[in-house]
Amino acid sequence: MTAVPLPLPRPPALLKGLVTIVLAAAFAAQAVAALLPHVPLLIAATTVSLATEGVLYRWQRGVLSLFAKSHADITVRHVLRDLLLVVGLLRLGEQDRETVYAPLVAGLLAFYVLHCAIQAVSVLVRRTRTLPVVTRNIDASALRLSKAPSVMLRRPGHRLLVFGLPATAGLLAAAPGDEPVYAAAGIALSLTLALTGLGALLFRLLPARRPAGEQEVLDWFDAWLAEYRPTVGLYFSGGASSAYQANMWLEPLAKTDGKPVIVLRERFMVQKIAATDIPIVCLPKVSTLMRLEHSTLRVLIHPANSGKTSQVLRIPTIRHTFVNHGESDKLSSCNPYAKAYDEVWVAGPAARERYALAEVGVEDKDVVETGRPQLDAVRPYAGRPTGTSTTVLYAPTWEGWDGNPGNTSVITAGENLVRALLADPGVRLLYKPHPLTGSVDPRAGAADLRIRELIRAANRERTGARRPTGGAELARLTEELDRLTTAVFRAGADTLERMRVQSAPEPGRAEAVARATAAWEEAYWASLPEGEHQIITDARPALYSCFNVADLLISDVSSVISDFLASEKPYAVANTSGLPEAAFRTAFPTVAAATVLTPDAAGVPGLLETVRHPEKDDLAQARAALKLRLLGPADPPSQERFNAAVRALCEEARAQRARVAKRLTAELPGQRTEPASDGADLPTAAPR
Repeated sequence: MTAVPLPLPRPPALLKGLVTIVLAAAFAAQAVAALLPHVPLLIAATTVSLATEGVLYRWQRGVLSLFAKSHADITVRHVLRDLLLVVGLLRLGEQDRETVYAPLVAGLLAFYVLHCAIQAVSVLVRRTRTLPVVTRNIDASALRLSKAPSVMLRRPGHRLLVFGLPATAGLLAAAPGDEPVYAAAGIALSLTLALTGLGALLFRLLPARRPAGEQEVLDWFDAWLAEYRPTVGLYFSGGASSAYQANMWLEPLAKTDGKPVIVLRERFMVQKIAATDIPIVCLPKVSTLMRLEHSTLRVLIHPANSGKTSQVLRIPTIRHTFVNHGESDKLSSCNPYAKAYDEVWVAGPAARERYALAEVGVEDKDVVETGRPQLDAVRPYAGRPTGTSTTVLYAPTWEGWDGNPGNTSVITAGENLVRALLADPGVRLLYKPHPLTGSVDPRAGAADLRIRELIRAANRERTGARRPTGGAELARLTEELDRLTTAVFRAGADTLERMRVQSAPEPGRAEAVARATAAWEEAYWASLPEGEHQIITDARPALYSCFNVADLLISDVSSVISDFLASEKPYAVANTSGLPEAAFRTAFPTVAAATVLTPDAAGVPGLLETVRHPEKDDLAQARAALKLRLLGPADPPSQERFNAAVRALCEEARAQRARVAKRLTAELPGQRTEPASDGADLPTAAPR
């Protein structure tokens, strides 16, 4: 998985307005200086104008889009800047200057014509490099993949500023001494740069230099499907921040019997999927997606609903199952959309009951209990805390779309909970907020920032000694893990170049990543200062790694508490719904074995007491019973049950294809219709 650069901070509206005023004033001063004429003012105004352009492109891209919407884009501004310089030069000296500067004006016009030509050819090159199929972990060298053109040639704003700078500088240099030779030299250099750039792009349009065409790519994709023979896939579509919903299913998918594949719909999502050896194909167009109908693919697993899900559900030869990206008592865990799938796979009996009570159209016969195979990595409860600190994981969920005050505790209870935990000198707090916190309600984002500052302030008051070798070992393991999981791209690489870099993985990479991850997590926790509170927002350490070091979880009604129950450790749920505790427990069955905390966090000291003294914990048996109800039995393991469900659904899809083929053969005498595969490559079905 590649690292995504942090977005540049958005400038305040006042700063945007100030930059706009400066640029407008520079153009006005340049116009006045050209008409007077006044050489010092002309030089100063042009210099300020160019400097302001540089500021815009480096720090305030948003202002550029506003200019473009006003039809004052970079081309218009650059032409106006050079035109005013030419006017100023023409008004200096004698009246016969038109004949002297006419060739220079012609040269400027030629430069701008070349600029437009470069842009047109750049668009053509980009289209040839936009393939109908984007891949990762697949050898696509047959498609004649190549490096992307220089960013300078692809972005008109950058190109015009750089290529046009010699011409503008030459015109400026000509003004003080009335020396047109400087202007001629600058314009000649700009023309040379433009011609060189145009030639470089035209070279890429030669038949031997182009990537494969659309039909050639589609034929290659069909051939790859026929050779690889996928049987089970993960289908995902969503926004940039939703990739975690798919990433949590990568390991269970990789461990299934058969040939797994990941099917995406958005090109940007290819780089959002975490490190995996599973082949990834992105099929943005519906027509390309439909090619899966004639492949060996039998089952698609859906961890989330999206608008594009309905498109793939139209493929009749594939069975579809919804696994969700987490189970909780929220209404989103029994979405009516689930009835569109052939089956709904849930963790345990509680989810089956949830669908029945919700009456959303999901029939009980279509619900399959598979457990949560991801939770095999969660270590079981080992008794009272053994270290000098009690590690508390506070992992609140986000505010959601419906405005329900009970969704997240961050807004009304988060600061109180954190203060109460920080007040206990024996607590080490791990704060891991949901990635979408604050994305809908600004109050949640503001509360999250205040919570982080509380934790930083507490750390400044108490910081333990760092272990002498932990930091160096962690750095080494981080470097190793990054090498295994992060693709390194050249600056300006486009999608096609990334396909070239992310070809078929080396054998054994997945096992190496698993070993490196386990070693990194151990080193990470060992390297932390004794008792220091942590704010965890990066992809590493993962949530389940936090589970393993925590003695107690405090969270909201979400899938986090269901997953944490795999450990059977104590947990607490913040009640910010406004319901009395009895009604709260009735409304949300996952709270049955939890300590319920009020927004004022008054129950935190007593909760910590039960964690440190298990003999006072009255909820241990309730947690064991609730774990069985939510996650199902421990034997057979969840991964085995998940595999069995995959095999059974694959067998149903194979049988359905055979029935359809037989019926079509009977209806069309003299013709023979065969399915894409006889199913010999599929795993044998297991009892369900």
